[in-house]
Amino acid sequence: MRDFPGSKGKMCDWDVVEATEGAKDTLIYLSNKFEVYVATGAADSSVAEIEKAFERVGLNKYICGYFCQSNLGVSKDSAEFYPKILGKLNKSAATVAMVGDSLVKDIVPASKVGIKTIWLTSVLSGHPNNTKVIRNLRELCV
Repeated sequence: MRDFPGSKGKMCDWDVVEATEGAKDTLIYLSNKFEVYVATGAADSSVAEIEKAFERVGLNKYICGYFCQSNLGVSKDSAEFYPKILGKLNKSAATVAMVGDSLVKDIVPASKVGIKTIWLTSVLSGHPNNTKVIRNLRELCV
């Protein structure tokens, strides 16, 4: 989902909600091969509210579930966030991949617990070891 920094409140209530470029095509492709979940730092939203935001842009049907503070009991900046997701999924870190656009909130903490990381970024240098870098979500459709 595209973040609008000036927007206040829950994303499901924003006047404008947009999917990240290439998200629909990529989710269609990936959801036919893998279970796709969303891990979000939306601390003030419930799972239903997060799903509502994805529904507004037609992406919810490709998502198996959502992980956030309300259903994990810890915030995304907690060291326990990704381990709790692995526990809920009953999966080992080696069988899971995290695609994220934030080095600090997505890539580094997921990598620390052994999850394969894919960084969506336009940054040209300073990539962490063992992290695949993509410029557009459609690069995952190969």
